[in-house]
Amino acid sequence: MLVKLGVNSGFGAKSCIYMLASSAVLRRQQLVIRCLGVGGYSNHNINTNQKPMQGVGFSSGASLEADVENVLRAITPTLDPNRHKGQAGNIAVIGGCREYTGAPYFAAISALKIGADLSHVFCTRDAASVIKSYSPELIVHPILEESYSVRDEDKSFILEKVLGEVDKWMERFDCLVIGPGLGRDPFLLDCVSKIIKHARQSNVPIVIDGDGLFLITNCLDLVSGYHLAVLTPNVNEYKRLVQKVLSCEVNDEDAREQLLSLAKRIGGVTILRKGKADLISDGEIVESVSIYGSPRRCGGQGDILSGSVAVFLSWARQIVTDENLSISSRNPTMLGCIAGSTLMRKAASLAFENKKRSTLTTDIIECLGRSLQDICPVP
Repeated sequence: MLVKLGVNSGFGAKSCIYMLASSAVLRRQQLVIRCLGVGGYSNHNINTNQKPMQGVGFSSGASLEADVENVLRAITPTLDPNRHKGQAGNIAVIGGCREYTGAPYFAAISALKIGADLSHVFCTRDAASVIKSYSPELIVHPILEESYSVRDEDKSFILEKVLGEVDKWMERFDCLVIGPGLGRDPFLLDCVSKIIKHARQSNVPIVIDGDGLFLITNCLDLVSGYHLAVLTPNVNEYKRLVQKVLSCEVNDEDAREQLLSLAKRIGGVTILRKGKADLISDGEIVESVSIYGSPRRCGGQGDILSGSVAVFLSWARQIVTDENLSISSRNPTMLGCIAGSTLMRKAASLAFENKKRSTLTTDIIECLGRSLQDICPVP
């Protein structure tokens, strides 16, 4: 189910006082929809076997929105033998340290499984050989450093060296995924802060997850005002963002209004709030993806999501200038989040059908290709 809420006025972030009248109108509209049985609308219950249904949009007036499968079909490119390597997506993951090597691998390999041509991982030296051993398909750059391996007097030199290595590749990337397995080492986070700034200067989209969210929560200026930034917080990460930005607690009763206010307050970034239903907002509208899904909550699914969103965001940016597509007027970051969320949920649902309680993240990754094929079949 895909639901859109448009709000024309801002919210007082610090006081967290929302437009109660608008909320009441929305709740009445939702009640009418449930009573009429339109689109199978459900706010709280996810049937893991249910099929995608037409969503209902609310903006200046009630209108039907394209369902999530149509979003996927609209932005997924056809396989054209005339295209060359890299045109279907060149994704980079910034993350991976001594303790965490699985997360960057999950994000990077998911991008390839969906259809990106190339997938890079920029990680620490200790993580590089481990990540390389997972798959020969990934391009691994062991350039990041942690504090324990760098003397204080060498930090400036090492920082410039890291940035110089990333700069060689930056213009080739269609999207960066920042945070999976990154850790919280101060020097490493400082390096990544500089990479984010450089990505902004180069107009490269960024998807921030995991420890990348820890970094930007404590330094919002890194993404504030950058409309090509996507944040993908889980429950706890979202709670910290709300407390930091809005100076209040999470309000699930007015979840959509609060999310819209949060995105607007940060400065137009797109936020994908993960949960039973994924809520997505760019500060202008709020949309919900609640079809499919799995009750199995094995670790690593957020990494799959971040890699998926990166690919679909890069594809969405390629079609926004196509005047023949009605979807071209929509924000590519929103489209990327909708598509990434939908595919991840469908893959998780398929994996759970086969493995039940033993479902692992690797099982879900293996279902990504089949899930996309079901919706966007290749002859």
